[in-house]
Formats: sequence, structure tokens, C-alpha cells
Amino acid sequence: MTLTAFSCPFSLHSYPSTHIKSFSSRPPNASSQQISLDSPPPNNNHPSSSSTGVIVIGAGLAGLAAATRLQAEKIPFLLLDASDAIGGRVRTDFVDGFILDRGFQIFITAYPEAQKLLNYESLNLQKFYSGAQVYYDGGFHIVSDPLRHFSDSLQTLTNPIGSVVDKILIGLTRVRVLTQSDDEILTAEELKTIDLLRKIGFSDSVLDRFFRPFFGGIFFDRELETTSRLFNFIFKCLALGDNTLPANGIAAIPEQLAGKLNPNSVLLNSRVVAINHESSEGITVNLENGEVISSELGVILAVEEFEAVKILAGKWDPGRAKKPVRSTVCLYFSTDSDKVPVKDPVLFLNGSGRGIVNNMFFATNVAPSYAPCGKALVSVSLIGLYDDVADEVLVERVMKELSGWFGETVVGSWSYLRMYRIGFAQPNQCPPTDLMKNPRVKPGLYICGDYVASATFDGALISGRRAVEALLKDKAKVEV
Repeated sequence: MTLTAFSCPFSLHSYPSTHIKSFSSRPPNASSQQISLDSPPPNNNHPSSSSTGVIVIGAGLAGLAAATRLQAEKIPFLLLDASDAIGGRVRTDFVDGFILDRGFQIFITAYPEAQKLLNYESLNLQKFYSGAQVYYDGGFHIVSDPLRHFSDSLQTLTNPIGSVVDKILIGLTRVRVLTQSDDEILTAEELKTIDLLRKIGFSDSVLDRFFRPFFGGIFFDRELETTSRLFNFIFKCLALGDNTLPANGIAAIPEQLAGKLNPNSVLLNSRVVAINHESSEGITVNLENGEVISSELGVILAVEEFEAVKILAGKWDPGRAKKPVRSTVCLYFSTDSDKVPVKDPVLFLNGSGRGIVNNMFFATNVAPSYAPCGKALVSVSLIGLYDDVADEVLVERVMKELSGWFGETVVGSWSYLRMYRIGFAQPNQCPPTDLMKNPRVKPGLYICGDYVASATFDGALISGRRAVEALLKDKAKVEV
């Protein structure tokens, strides 16, 4: 999930519209080397005209992965970002002692590229329960991984979240994806996830009560029209790894990557408005403030696809029909820790087919660091933007709905903290897709991002590496 099981996924893998006007300081155990919302830009006094080896535009996961590879190759670079901090869509705010990730995002430890780039021990990953509690017919029903929670899984055999045959089919699907390589999965013949699940033979009951809220939350797509390639990849990662949260928030992931870079190579608050590929000085990048930076080796464009099209001003056509992006709303509430009705670090899914809540969880059950001592943090996620509904109305609807889950006394003790309306949470990866897209636009110009690979944390990281590999390959040809 972030997942992402939820990738973030909830990735995610945007610069979301929020109601934030100020940020509190980071927790005292946060690394002083990390670039965060509260850190000043690490050298924004660059000259009006300058040059470097490679320019990376966008300091999300893809751009950070590209910069990491360039630094390993000892190639000089500048990493530019329009925002006030690194991370792209993977951001965290620290407010009054609470850790608020910008949108529900979960990190899966089995992501193969992440295992190569990240130090999991330093992230202090906190694990979710391997399964979920599904709200259906006025009560909760457990769905669990039988290899990790065997005794719990016995309860699932008779619950209404699918039949015994459905449980067997889940096991067979697990075996199938584990026998395939990642490349085989990401290049296999594809169909919509819902069509794949029906082809396998899953019943409507398990589709509606489990798969739609669970994978719908991962893809921000309850219709499950997302490509079967992404479903199979996520299913495999879920089988091999744990769903986790870093103790200091999801932003600890990009901050760890940035902490390895030369801070003088990272320029924040630096919005790129154009790239000139025909300049006599090589490839040049124009910033919004009028400054021009030239590149000797190339430019890696690590922004969202629609931003890349805008910056390149008609010089690049993705060649795909425009699809609606995936959106979400995440709401946070606080309560006293002794008023949390469940102590397990479990994800709750809405399998009722009614209401607007897709999933929720008590974040402090997973990571106690997400709230001050004596307090608990509640995270609730909706699919879609609900931009025609006022904030106060949305909060009221969510609390009323969850009162039906946990009781009015419990939910009535919650205090609303913050809402994140994330217009672009994830690229739309309905078929047809190319999850192994060539990052080379032309010699010296490369693209990366989760839209180039899979819409996951791992896809973003892989795309950054592949963009640098394509640049190095072109560089080697020129030198020959």
C-alpha cells in the first residue's frame, strides 16, 4: 500500500492544495542533515548564469534517485525544485507535536529498488498488521495473511468477506506472482485489474467487500480499472514484505536520500519555466526568476508528466490519450490515546458499499511517534477530490459515518486537525500502459517519474536510475 500497500503511494507516489499556513519544528530526533520544510534552501544564491554537468529538475523520489546515481558516478549536477522542500508528493508536516503525512502513504519493505537505495534501520520502520479489518453489515471482519497470522486467518474461513474458494484463489494468486520476475510482471499482457480478478474466478462478494476498498485505496480507483500489471507487482510486494511507516513520517524517505547529496547541489524555490535544447551553450534551463543554467551533459526532467509537457512547450508529446488523474482527500483527527477503541496496528476498510470513507487507521497504533504523549492520531482517506463539498461539511459527513463504525461516544471525542485535498495523488495507469518506458526523449534530454514506470515509490526510484543510465549510455557513444 504507499503503497504503497497504499503507494503512494499513497504515493506515491503532487504539490497538493492544503490549508497549511505555517509549520511547526521537526521532532528532536530528526536528523540535522535532512532537508525539511523548516530548513532554509541549501544555497539559493546561485549566479544569474551558471553551468554544471547535469541538471535534474524535480526533487521528488525520481529526481533524488537520479541525483544519487549521478553522485555515485562522480558526475557534477544541480537538483532543482520549485517547492520549499524536497520530496514532491512524499511530504510530511509537523504540527503541534503531530506528524501529518500529506495524504495516506504506506511504504512496502519489499520494494526491490528501495532495498538498494534506503537504509531501513535508520528509517525506524513501524509495521502494520498483515491484513485488514473490513467493515461490513454493521461489524468488522478480519482478513489476514495466513503465513503471518495463521490463527487469525482461520476466522476468515467463515466470515462474509468472500467464500472459502475466494481464500484459495488468493493463495493461488500469491503463488503465481511469486514465480514471476518483476520484469515479467511489468511487461506481461495486461487487462483491467477488475477483469483479471473476475477471470481468476473471485466472487462479487470478495471483490466488493475487500478488493475494491483495499486495492482501490492503493490505486485511488475503486472501479479497479488500473492495469493488471500494477496489481500483480503490488500483490507480489505485499506477499514478500511488510507495510510500514517511518517513525518520523513518510518524508523521512526522500530526506534520507537527500541527506546523502552535497547540499550545494540542491536548489529549492527554483521553478523551471523552459528548456532550450538548441542553445549555442548546449542545453539551457530557464528559471522563473530569469536565471539561466546550462548543462554540459544533459537534463533529466523528474516532474509530473503534465508539468513536463508544459515545460517542454510542445517539443515532446507523450503520445497517449489524456486520462483523468487519481485524487484523494485525507483527514486527520486527534483524540486521547486511552479512547482509541482498537489497539492493533491494523488498516480498516469500508466493505459496506456505502458512504464516502474508503479506509482509515489509528496512526499511533502503528507509530506512537505520530502524536504527542497521551494523544492518538486518526487518519481517514477518501477516493476522489470532493471539490464541490466544503471542508466543514466533509468533516461532518466523515465523523457521522465513522460513528456508525465505532460508536458516537468514541468518534464524538475526536478533534479535527487538518485536511489534505490532493488533486494529483497518482498518475492514471489504466490500460494501455508502458511501465518500462524509455526515458530518452532525445540525446541530452531524459524523463523520469512514476508515470514512466509503476505508480509506486519503487517505480519512481527505478525511473530516476534508468534516466541516468540512458544519459551515461549516450555520453559513452559521444566519447567513442
